[in-house]
Amino acid sequence: MKKSTKVVLGVLAVIVVFFVIFRLVVNSAADSGKYDSFTQCLTDKDVKMYGAFWCSHCQDQKKIFGSSVNKLNYIECSLPDRSAQTEICIAAGIQSYPTWEFADGSRAQGELTFEELSLRSGCELPAE
Repeated sequence: MKKSTKVVLGVLAVIVVFFVIFRLVVNSAADSGKYDSFTQCLTDKDVKMYGAFWCSHCQDQKKIFGSSVNKLNYIECSLPDRSAQTEICIAAGIQSYPTWEFADGSRAQGELTFEELSLRSGCELPAE
């Protein structure tokens, strides 16, 4: 292969790498904190999500919050070896995942939409 061909391929490779990094940064910044105020409102209104790390529905539920999930009042119910529940979840009587608990003591099981969470909590829906 000619030296000029190697240089052109090297330059193209660098451009592709920069483009990929740029896209990752832009996508990450766009999602960063998108639902922070909604999630913070849920936490402020004492809304809790009980779940288990191995539960696919819990993982899907948490994904809709994007990077704002860290503001969610999430309670892990599974022991690390998946052998049993944590004491807090046993005491709360959690039977399935995810289970949402609201300030009035009511509960909802399964994945909830933002609309359902808004209605149950009184938190304003996030802007799309």
